Amino acid sequence: MDIKLLLQIIGVGLGLLYLWLEYRANIWLWVVGLIMPMVHCALYYKSGLYADSAMQLYYIVAGLYGLGVWLLGRKRSVAPLKISHAPLRLITPLVVAYVVLHAAIYFILVHLTDSSVPFWDAMTTALSMIAMWLLARKYVEQWLVWLVVDMISVGLYIYKGIPITAALYTLYCILAIVGYLRWRRVARESVVRA
Repeated sequence: MDIKLLLQIIGVGLGLLYLWLEYRANIWLWVVGLIMPMVHCALYYKSGLYADSAMQLYYIVAGLYGLGVWLLGRKRSVAPLKISHAPLRLITPLVVAYVVLHAAIYFILVHLTDSSVPFWDAMTTALSMIAMWLLARKYVEQWLVWLVVDMISVGLYIYKGIPITAALYTLYCILAIVGYLRWRRVARESVVRA
């Protein structure tokens, strides 16, 4: 069996499990989120998506951070971290962070790799970094950022010849919408109860 095909199949299985856990806001998503990037790192590297490949290392670090934030929220005597909306004051810093990340990653891809899609690879990677931070804080809007990443990734993965992963990201698009609606409802119910 072709290694790219095998990595795609394993990645799809882990990705579906991860999304189901994320949808449920289940802390085990962070454990799956530590394993899944290893598979995707190899797949993306083999496909010439170097920023996406390197991004998987960030996902491991972000997974450890998210697990820590969610665990500390559970163990503190104060209220645990709840699903909520991102404060409006975060918009400007997040946009600035995205622009800086995108530019830096693009520069690296153009000057240090043979990437054939540096702009798009940098875009999905920078947006993914923002989305992971939003997820770790349990902000509803993380789903909207993931939706943009997923839509771009579908085309990118088809172009790069990894159609099974493109199909997974098509499903991610649908689940991002469903997840957004669910988390928005949960956040609204938390405000009503408070």
